[in-house]
Amino acid sequence: MKTFNWGIVGAGRISSKFCNDLTHVSDAVIYAVAARSIENTSDFSKQHDIKCTYEGYQALFDDPNVDIVYLGVPHTLHYETARNAILAKKHVLCEKPLVVSPQECLALCQLAKDNNVFLMEAMWTYFLPAIQKAKIWIHSGRIGKIRHIKIDFGYKMNYSPTSREYNAELAGGCLFDMGIYPLALTQYFLENELSNIQVYSHVAPNGVDDDLIIIGDCGDVKASLSTSFRCVLPNNAFIIGENGYIAIPHASRAKTCSLYQGDDCIDSFVDDRESYGYNYEVEEVHRQISAGNLESPLMTHDVSLKLQKQMFEIKQKI
Repeated sequence: MKTFNWGIVGAGRISSKFCNDLTHVSDAVIYAVAARSIENTSDFSKQHDIKCTYEGYQALFDDPNVDIVYLGVPHTLHYETARNAILAKKHVLCEKPLVVSPQECLALCQLAKDNNVFLMEAMWTYFLPAIQKAKIWIHSGRIGKIRHIKIDFGYKMNYSPTSREYNAELAGGCLFDMGIYPLALTQYFLENELSNIQVYSHVAPNGVDDDLIIIGDCGDVKASLSTSFRCVLPNNAFIIGENGYIAIPHASRAKTCSLYQGDDCIDSFVDDRESYGYNYEVEEVHRQISAGNLESPLMTHDVSLKLQKQMFEIKQKI
């Protein structure tokens, strides 16, 4: 069985969670980790039993043994870091949001194609079994024609202008950090772009968005989405049709989904995984690279661009 050597770029919390889930993928090897200073890799490499450590990202990109890189760096570093990896002919899985503007998205996706390497935004939620089960129910007509979609995702983050979440220079704000999930799930379930967007917003003292309600049309479906750093939201998704609705608790990391007609639950699904869930997107990356594809048919470059355009429009309304 062919194995894939992963290089981890960034030694923070999200990269650590990702490495934990790589151990659930039989053909994945955590080969190397890179950070801006070698001190940042010390505890990380010990925790995840990584033998190869690098100071600086380019050294990892230049290692011929690295097949795929995972980018877990701040938002504003995504474009430059992914670009350097692509130019080194490495396949790339980049944390969401892929970049911070439609222009960067277009340029990066074209660069990946020009260099014949795989590139995917790490929208791991798309690959969770419970999310995919909900879409099967929709496509099989079990809730009838969709009329409404309601999704929220938010956790309280204490204000600090120097923290990653609030730092304006790092593209901080709840839209990029959390709001991308309701937008991405709306895109996944409805396969249509938001229009007639209205935004009700609150900004932190430094001008960074910290609470948003987004209302719009998605075809003839009404969408109500929200995200926040100011409070914990229910973090659920509801896809509501003429004949019933689907409820997905904790939708961004969903383990379950339920199908309702009226007040009665008539079907349910439970994913009893032991992992957090990043392993499903890793398996997708391996499948597509093995097949010689440069993007995932589920999380395409076009979907990433649509999300970037939506977030750009929302930003203009804050």
